[in-house]
Amino acid sequence: MTGDAAEAEDVMQEAFLKVWERWEDVRTADDPAAYLYRTAFNLFRSRIRRAVRAARRVARPSPPPDAFAQIDEREDLLAALRALAPRQRAAVVLLDLLDLPSQYAGDLLGVKAVTVRTLASQARRALQAKVEQPNA
Repeated sequence: MTGDAAEAEDVMQEAFLKVWERWEDVRTADDPAAYLYRTAFNLFRSRIRRAVRAARRVARPSPPPDAFAQIDEREDLLAALRALAPRQRAAVVLLDLLDLPSQYAGDLLGVKAVTVRTLASQARRALQAKVEQPNA
């Protein structure tokens, strides 16, 4: 069964269920078949509205990035990096920005891998503190 046929079958089954649940009221109506048709039509429209709302949420375009804000953020990051101790700055750049293994970064800096990880951790904490309190 194709997707559209399966969808139509689901709507009809749901419509029959809703009519059956209200059968005491529906059976005294002038045209119970028309009530069933209207129920199915409303269910179908409701599903379309839900699908459109879901598509809008997913396809909502994001606002274009603010170029000036990006420049400010980059300048803030550079200032925070400059405020780090040279070994901390080197460690965080090698591990986080260049994504080098700690063993290789340690060889470049002339220290053990664990020392590079410790220095990078200290640098991250200092950067985080600087970001949380930009005027500090």
